[in-house]
Amino acid sequence: MILEFKDYYQTLGVSRDATADEIKKAFRRLARKYHPDVSKEADAEQKMKEVNEAYTVLSDTEKRAAYDQLGQGGGFQAGTDFRPPPGWDAGFEFSGRGFNGAQAGDFSDFFAELFGKHMGGARQTHHRMRGEDHHAKILLDLEDSYHGATRSLTLRMPKLDSQGHTVLTEHTLNVRIPKGVYANQVIRLAGQGGPGHAGEAAGDLFLEVHFKPHSRYRIENKDIYATLPITPWEAMLGATIKTPLPDGIVEVRVPENSQSGRKLRLKGRGIPAATPGDLYLVLEVVLPPAATEKARELYQTMARELAFNPRQYLGV
Repeated sequence: MILEFKDYYQTLGVSRDATADEIKKAFRRLARKYHPDVSKEADAEQKMKEVNEAYTVLSDTEKRAAYDQLGQGGGFQAGTDFRPPPGWDAGFEFSGRGFNGAQAGDFSDFFAELFGKHMGGARQTHHRMRGEDHHAKILLDLEDSYHGATRSLTLRMPKLDSQGHTVLTEHTLNVRIPKGVYANQVIRLAGQGGPGHAGEAAGDLFLEVHFKPHSRYRIENKDIYATLPITPWEAMLGATIKTPLPDGIVEVRVPENSQSGRKLRLKGRGIPAATPGDLYLVLEVVLPPAATEKARELYQTMARELAFNPRQYLGV
């Protein structure tokens, strides 16, 4: 999804190292200027929405830290096309404070894409003294799902220092990754969230699982897709060939007269969850290069004797 990048610092007219107090003062000044009840500006209502959105991000320690991390080294400018990099928010620990009372419809698509999935939790009201539940997105290797693993994960928790600047504090956890874990599954770590008060229990930490991009496999829910290169004679004559999978090497049968794009389904060989996914091998017919005189002769013989026209259906 391509979005329009929002420069929230530019919207509020503050520097990127502005303190929390400076951000609050800038918001109040702009609110007096653009509030629809008092403003004479023609676009006051739209301007006020933009100011509210910028303040919602920059006044919240967690949202601001994530936004700053996104912008570091990106060279993004306000109004330019923007696509969030994969895994940009992995490793941030959020306390689930919600939208600070605002409605999701008040925000731009840019805001909703960045923060809507991570900041949507409401404050706890029925256990006021219990610690807050925290949430973080983690990136795992696909192989972790097939074999299970114990991973050392470093999470970053934004806080305000004594001068009102946002700083990141890190802590490391050893987390057992169960076999069969799948994308968007949540791993609950009891008592690893915010501290409790007055002797009450700490909150829980919920880790939302995502997978790192893989050089060979594409993941869709619990199904796995991989390209399987084959020769023209394997495609036309059929063959039994070996291919590696995340859980080992298997033999697969390529049917006769196969074309590129044909899918071979290996039932139950996808993510090994309680209900396992499937693994699909997408055939890709690879032509040998005409790099030798003998190879050129073979191609010339095929051209002469097969009389094959792949464009016949086009009428040419």
